[in-house]
Amino acid sequence: MAKKNEYNYFEAFCELSQYSLKSAILLKEVLNNFSYKNKAEKVKEMHQIEHTADHAKHDIMNRLVKEFLPPIEREDITTLTQGIDDVTDAVEDVLIYIDIFNISIIRPEVIHFTDHIVDCCKAMDDAMKEFKNFKNSKTLKDKIIEINHLEEKGDALYVDIVRRLYEKEKDPIELLRWTQVLHRLEKCCDKCEDVANTLESIMMKNT
Repeated sequence: MAKKNEYNYFEAFCELSQYSLKSAILLKEVLNNFSYKNKAEKVKEMHQIEHTADHAKHDIMNRLVKEFLPPIEREDITTLTQGIDDVTDAVEDVLIYIDIFNISIIRPEVIHFTDHIVDCCKAMDDAMKEFKNFKNSKTLKDKIIEINHLEEKGDALYVDIVRRLYEKEKDPIELLRWTQVLHRLEKCCDKCEDVANTLESIMMKNT
């Protein structure tokens, strides 16, 4: 039975994944209601989420340094912690690149892609909530498969949007801008799958 003051890594992982989901929802909201005038303000808001997530990540790492017997291998805790944080970083990067390239109008297909990123982050968050029961869970495997499935859909979405972009857009500056942004959008899905792969690896080693 866990002691009252015992550090709960599984709850800490859930907190981290909540920041990823929060950043994805903010990205969707910003692009759905895009305003060039308040872009800098939204970049700052996104960075605050990422900054807070970084603090939560460092809390886990600092605790791990002092931990005598963690619930899973130290390397797995480190990999999973960094993996979830990478999702938040990837989502922030999308907005950063929209700002860097001084984009003033958001393409509808890009807004659609943000819906998919929210789905990926939601699936990851659902998996993290179930992870605390990973030794006996009957649903975690399905949740991991769902993340993998969403990542595959993200790949297909990325390929389709980039193909259509290069079919219709002739302005080289626009091509450069949106190629970079779309790559960052696709990377968000990849990072969610990395977390799913880490969860699957931990399950295989511990069950």
